[in-house]
Amino acid sequence: MKKLYIVAGEKSGDIHGSLLLKNLLNQVPELEVHGLGGRGMHELCPQVEDWADEAAVIGFVEVAKKYGFFRKKFLELLGKIQQDQPDCLVLVDYPGFNLRLAEKVHATCPKTKIAYFISPQVWAWHRGRIPKMARILDLMMCIFPFEAPLFEEAGLPTKFVGHPLVDEINALRVDGVREENLIGLFPGSRNREIDRHFPVFIEVVKQLRETNPELRFETAASTQALADRMCEMAESAGMGIDVFNIRLGQYHQLMDRASVGVVASGTATMEAALHRLPYMLIYRVPMLTYWMAKMLIKIRFIGMVNILADKSVVKELIQHEFTPETVIAEIKRLLIPAERDALLAEMQKSVDKLGPGGAAQRAAEAVAELLLQAE
Repeated sequence: MKKLYIVAGEKSGDIHGSLLLKNLLNQVPELEVHGLGGRGMHELCPQVEDWADEAAVIGFVEVAKKYGFFRKKFLELLGKIQQDQPDCLVLVDYPGFNLRLAEKVHATCPKTKIAYFISPQVWAWHRGRIPKMARILDLMMCIFPFEAPLFEEAGLPTKFVGHPLVDEINALRVDGVREENLIGLFPGSRNREIDRHFPVFIEVVKQLRETNPELRFETAASTQALADRMCEMAESAGMGIDVFNIRLGQYHQLMDRASVGVVASGTATMEAALHRLPYMLIYRVPMLTYWMAKMLIKIRFIGMVNILADKSVVKELIQHEFTPETVIAEIKRLLIPAERDALLAEMQKSVDKLGPGGAAQRAAEAVAELLLQAE
């Protein structure tokens, strides 16, 4: 029986990892799977520990605060892998943890093949790492077309499998339900994101209610705790549920229904594009994190729609540019039909570059081939 370890560290990684595992187990049903992931991966393979809620932190400062937790998990997992000497290790995104793990496993488990699904965005912040990745990895599975040549040139076997979100959103999307004058607000799925973004959203709603009373506002919370947090903040600002509709779940439904979206940077921005929701990208982080990122990141845009287009398609309101006034101006612009149509046309060009779907199936096939090569 073949043995595989898999590691994902966030909700999005768990979703992608679950789809990969589901397809892989259809091809290799006797496969024994261990590792770290989220609820979806744990339900498929109970020996995959659900740690995603604790592991989902972003930013240099936030990660540093949880250093002890991550070090303990890292050493525990590495010890298990060294003991089991599995046939394959599959790493899903989460580069800060997973690249360090790959290096240690490569050095201590010579028979273990190492595959990476959803390649780290080293093209944005550290291209110098690519030769090292070529030395320690056996397979890179890219989800963006421009990534593959960068790894292939370094001698790393690479497959462009397409973006897994294409299948996920196509299965969820409902056409013909878009509601005129409904503004969808997507502040993020972490407490710190709510704390930084939601006060600005509240001020946006407050001002727009006075000048554009026909507009309606809705947000979707991924958990009851986040919904409660947003309700408390809205109520403290004098806004009840008649003003601010805060729903539990229904995240993708809101992307189908809203006319304009205000979306926190991350996976949600690609989801919005696939839902064909006209939106602006917003984000705010602690100043130390921001300045460290500015020194490291070497690309013009942070939104993937803009990166794929190599030009500004979606408005990016980052840090000091994220204010009630700038958000309101962009909402009003995107409520103009001609502006909306122009944005949607450009967004679709970017989305088309993600591939036709079937990413998880192609990734599973690539891992199955790697398992056959394992001794």
